[in-house]
Amino acid sequence: MPKSLFGRLVLLLLTGLVLAQLLSAFILLRDRGQVLYESIRENLIVRTAGIVRLLDSLPAHDRQQLVPLLASPELQITLSEQPASIPEADQNSHPTSEMVRHQLLKQLPQNTEVRVSIESSVMEPQMPQMHRQHMMSGGPMSGPWAYMHGLHTMAQFFHIQVRLQDGTWVRFERGLSERMFDWPTRLLIVLAILLISVILLSLIGVRSIIRPLRDLRRAAEGLGKDIQQPPLKETGPAEVKDTAKAFNTMQTRLKNYIEDRASILAAVSHDLKTPLTRIRLRTDLMDDEELRAKTEKDLDDMESMVSATLDFMRGTETREPSQRLDLMALLESIQEDAQEAGKDVQLHGQIIAPYDGKPLALKRCIVNLVENAVRYGGQADIRIEDTETEVVISICDKGPGIPEGSLQKVFDPFFRLESSRAQQTGGTGLGLGIARNIARAHGGDLILHNRSEGGLCAKLNLPR
Repeated sequence: MPKSLFGRLVLLLLTGLVLAQLLSAFILLRDRGQVLYESIRENLIVRTAGIVRLLDSLPAHDRQQLVPLLASPELQITLSEQPASIPEADQNSHPTSEMVRHQLLKQLPQNTEVRVSIESSVMEPQMPQMHRQHMMSGGPMSGPWAYMHGLHTMAQFFHIQVRLQDGTWVRFERGLSERMFDWPTRLLIVLAILLISVILLSLIGVRSIIRPLRDLRRAAEGLGKDIQQPPLKETGPAEVKDTAKAFNTMQTRLKNYIEDRASILAAVSHDLKTPLTRIRLRTDLMDDEELRAKTEKDLDDMESMVSATLDFMRGTETREPSQRLDLMALLESIQEDAQEAGKDVQLHGQIIAPYDGKPLALKRCIVNLVENAVRYGGQADIRIEDTETEVVISICDKGPGIPEGSLQKVFDPFFRLESSRAQQTGGTGLGLGIARNIARAHGGDLILHNRSEGGLCAKLNLPR
């Protein structure tokens, strides 16, 4: 069973169509053969009766001249003084022979002697007696009688002998070729064309039904990358329109929530700068040098937290447009800047194809990770894995690592480890959160894990 909805619908429709077409073709071809056979049989009876009446009306010397004209390749007619020896009708063919004989007698003068023998009877031993009686009556067959009739073997050869009024016997022999009942090529071609046409129309219909679901899937995937993406088109059937409308409503609410939260936090952080500036001015008037130094340090920490908060808010926004960029060149420039500042940053791997992303946001993300690795581990080792579906950038260090229970908590805003990793080196606890927000805005993620040989590794996944 296919996994996709498109595959399952196509399989269901094709199975139903093929079965229905095969059943229709079977019934059509069966009825065609039955009608053709009955038409030939009735024509033989009527023609035989007409020829017998015609020969009865002619003198004996004219009959011999007329018989060749009345005969045909399918119907052989001969005259004789005595009845010819014909195959005896077996038990299976006797009812059919009697049926043909009775129908002939109805169209001939009374007391006419008729002998009929049929090879390969239309009736079989298992046919019920009531069905035999119905066929013997010579009435039209319909409904279950016709269906039962079509289930049995048709006669292949008719032997009919009729004694004329002057005692002369006329013999009729009519054979039915199996080629007459071969499948009609033209009809089969028409049925095949009809089946192919219906299948193509069904595929087009199924694709049109599935297309809105694919659009919804793409929109859901894109929502994680860009909350500002255009809304879905609310077109199509009522169910599809309602689903698109609900998705657009959800996107609008999420966008409003994120914008409101970012605006509030950014406003608070921005407004804090004014009183901080006034306090810094007042510290210059302090006479106590030790108290002034402590106050200035506290102010520096507060200003650092305010700036980090603004950076964190900028990291959650996705207003920067995506563009094709050389991610390898971006990594090399980050490495060069770090090395110029005297930091140990190594780069391994290669990115060949351009990447669609937001250059400033990605630079902020990678710089945060590199700075963390240098700050806490002394050096940063950047390794690249480039595939057709994603780019994986691993930034590892040789520091003390992070306790397993805190690997997720470090992404929380303002979370700081109760260890020397954070206390000795400072920091606001927002860098990793900013980096993960940027990664998720690109449809990827940022995962931290401790290395077995020591140190921490930050794995940045960026899907293409």
